[in-house]
Amino acid sequence: MRTLYQFHGGVHPPTNKTQSTRTPIAPAPLPGKLVIPFHQHVGNMARPLVKAGDRVLKGQLIGMPEDGVSSAVHASTSGTISSIGMEVVAHASGLPDLCAILIPDGKEEWVTHTGMDYRAAASADVRLALRLAGVVGLGGAVFPSDQKLRSGKHKIKSLVLNGAECEPYITCDDMLMRERATEIIRGAEIMRFMLDAEEVLIGIEDNKPEAIAAMRQAAAASDDKMEVIVVPTIYPSGGAKQLMRILTGIEVATGVRSTEKGLQCFNVATALGIYRALRFGEPMLSRIVTVTGNVRNAQNFEVLIGTPVNELVALADPLPDTNLYIMGGPMMGVPLPSAQVSVVKATNCIIAASDKLFPPPPPALPCIRCTRCADVCPADLQPQELFWFAQSKNFGKAQEYSLFDCIECGACNYVCPSHIPLVQYYRFAKSEIRALEHEQTAADLARERYEFRQSRIERDKQERAEKLAQKEMAARQPAATPEAAPDNSAQSHIQAAAERAREQAATARPKNIDALTPQQQAEIAEIEARRAKAREMAHPDAGRPKE
Repeated sequence: MRTLYQFHGGVHPPTNKTQSTRTPIAPAPLPGKLVIPFHQHVGNMARPLVKAGDRVLKGQLIGMPEDGVSSAVHASTSGTISSIGMEVVAHASGLPDLCAILIPDGKEEWVTHTGMDYRAAASADVRLALRLAGVVGLGGAVFPSDQKLRSGKHKIKSLVLNGAECEPYITCDDMLMRERATEIIRGAEIMRFMLDAEEVLIGIEDNKPEAIAAMRQAAAASDDKMEVIVVPTIYPSGGAKQLMRILTGIEVATGVRSTEKGLQCFNVATALGIYRALRFGEPMLSRIVTVTGNVRNAQNFEVLIGTPVNELVALADPLPDTNLYIMGGPMMGVPLPSAQVSVVKATNCIIAASDKLFPPPPPALPCIRCTRCADVCPADLQPQELFWFAQSKNFGKAQEYSLFDCIECGACNYVCPSHIPLVQYYRFAKSEIRALEHEQTAADLARERYEFRQSRIERDKQERAEKLAQKEMAARQPAATPEAAPDNSAQSHIQAAAERAREQAATARPKNIDALTPQQQAEIAEIEARRAKAREMAHPDAGRPKE
């Protein structure tokens, strides 16, 4: 028997899970339209590859992952892209995001797809295949799975598969493990191979006996070392850090990655998505969603990504007094701004809410310092201190008290006798700190740019001054040369050449005057006489003595 450990705190809210586990998973019918956001994952938004009027096939890539952390987006079925634009998405803010509107043609025509042998392929190629298949964590974080399957410098000892599903009302993972345990185990084998992990630990809460039995049977058929471990039912045992603590006793401290401790954690639905992507080449087009709450027929449905929530909950027959829809569970879920928003990869549950099911909270009262919130906090924080710091906007102190270790599980809200919405204060403080850090980063960048510009201007000014000084020095240089000694190098060369010519003429003797006849000598003498006469006439004073 493996020794189990405990994490600090935890609560036992009513589970409300049996309502949606009475019937098997049912495929949701094709909706009238699909609203597919391009940002359904942590990191950068996928870049649209389609435009209005394009016909697409099921599984066709319509959003390309951008640089860094990102993931692909695909057409959930075949049809026509009617528009690309801003639509309200499944987020508590109610803000719009870029989406593709796909009108199905009912043909379910698949794009060509095929699997790959992950054991024979390079690790980088396997991760690229998962990136282009849009596989992300389906436990709520929607972090791209290809990023978590990098074998870094730390040896992974235990791969933890999270099947705890601790939050009330949600049963999608429970039903998935009951019905598709073999595929989950095949996905775990791929992840263990990619990470070179020594063992696979599958944690499931003890209120899921059918899932436990199915997973144990599938794990027994695997050649890998896998162990299905039953953990006590307590919220939030499904948190990654909490489950790893229960199974291994290892505490992942603030600022430390689980991989540094030799651990990596994935959701069971993510394991199935990885298997389908690599075995058959199927991108992540659908997921299991629990529809429960104020409905007549609570059930789990396999839903295409992009299906409008109002069409999905209509399958469970919501009661007339339903006035709100919550995505997720009652502890960590977010109220949807509209029933027209679409199902995304992070949608694990839709709760139809009413005032009868979830009565409005009474007005908040002053904190009575009962410390119940501290007793149940799974991160072992001081919630009442964080509340006061957030309320007074003393964000520096809130960070000193490890605000960002809060997993926003809502356990403190659940036990607070004063009905203080503590988690909302923590979310406010986190968002303000992030905004301040963003502003500080922008200010630092602006200051660096300004300082660089000033240094560049100063450098250019100095260079211009140096060039001007050199020009002035060059202009003053000729004036400093004495006028009595001009540069007569060319004239001196001419005079020297003339002197050499005269010397050559004086010493030269004609070579054709040897053996002359008397007549020839007389003619030469006559010629020389004429030349002398001509020189005398040209320079009459040349032969006179100077006075």
